[in-house]
Amino acid sequence: MSLFESTPLADDPKRPLAERMRPDRLEDYVGQEHILGAGKPLRRQIERDELSSIILWGPPGVGKTTLARLIAKQTKADFVPFSAVLAGIKEIKAVMADAERARRMGRRTVLFVDEIHRFNKAQQDAFLPYVERGDIILIGATTENPSFEVVSALLSRAKVYALRALSVDEIVKLLERALEALQLAAPRDLLEQIAIYSNGDARAAYNIVELASAVAREGMLDRDAIESVIERKMLLYDKGGEEHFNIVSALHKSIRSSDADAALYWLARMLQGGEDRMYIARRLVRMAIEDIGLADPRALEQAMAAQQAVHFLGIPEGDQALAQVAIYLAIAPKSDAAYRALGAAMDAVAKKTAEPVPMQLRNAPTRHMKAWGYGEGYQHAHQFEDAINTMECLPDSLRGTIFYEPTERGVEARIKARLEEIRARKKAVNEPE
Repeated sequence: MSLFESTPLADDPKRPLAERMRPDRLEDYVGQEHILGAGKPLRRQIERDELSSIILWGPPGVGKTTLARLIAKQTKADFVPFSAVLAGIKEIKAVMADAERARRMGRRTVLFVDEIHRFNKAQQDAFLPYVERGDIILIGATTENPSFEVVSALLSRAKVYALRALSVDEIVKLLERALEALQLAAPRDLLEQIAIYSNGDARAAYNIVELASAVAREGMLDRDAIESVIERKMLLYDKGGEEHFNIVSALHKSIRSSDADAALYWLARMLQGGEDRMYIARRLVRMAIEDIGLADPRALEQAMAAQQAVHFLGIPEGDQALAQVAIYLAIAPKSDAAYRALGAAMDAVAKKTAEPVPMQLRNAPTRHMKAWGYGEGYQHAHQFEDAINTMECLPDSLRGTIFYEPTERGVEARIKARLEEIRARKKAVNEPE
């Protein structure tokens, strides 16, 4: 319908594999179940042919263009792909004139604008009257946050749908279809490695398979073929399987063993394998608590700061924060005293009778409760020298029990000295000679 129309044949072997593998039916679309699953708003709009202008926001290779094409086909509208990289105001007006004529003839136009964030304000404003009159159904695609990159007037007339990076299983499903079309076979674990390497980008995964197919032998896509394409070793790293847990364990034990170099190596294995960065951050926070504890209280602060940096910066900049905290944790003094102390307290709770709270620790908010002995014997710490009282705070059956036994390492050495002083002063009063 215009010089921007582009509908190449699906079976043209010269087209890129990613183009050839675009599905013709919405039922064959993979991913984005959060907006396209049964009963979801966008799915219902498409099925009822009640679509309005929308913005598809998501990372590269997650199916924005494919979804736009399927919407146009499902709604029996003319599909006009339009690139913000190649077009300006003149081209916009030409396409709008075509769309207006089509509307008068009873045909609808779905105008798909790829990388809509690349249009300036004037170019985006040029769509407004045509969207308002219903000459076009605008579907914009962007990898950038529409709140910052799409003019508010256009944004108010379009529903924004956020698309997610594809999961490993979803990309594997797409690659299995591609191999069938190429008449090739490959082991599933290799497809999973390609999926992890592509980091949620189906187009990147297709490109790897397509290039590797040229060097595949005897109809089999093997690890050598894939490694020759990506020019790096395919690491064995299954994010949900045994090797995943083996490498996580290696990272944890390297940090516990104060081996910074080994910690960096295993961290690099996880990063190269495509591990979820927030998962790594959570594991490092756990290590700061479990293996360092009060020997260096700043370890937890550093780990939480790294988690925030990863969340704020993303990939690859946030990876450096993970490396920094891994080194910090590895060289920090180690103590699991607090970890063991909680375990001992939990064990005491599980094995002993749950005794009532001692009267001296109870509040007495009413006159009757005070008469019954609530709060009797309570010692307010700030009324004593150095804010140390001699009041017993454990139930009678646990009187004198010690759960926390600090080490002599790092800050915990000072904590131990202070704790010994406190315990000695309490004991001298409670157990006079």
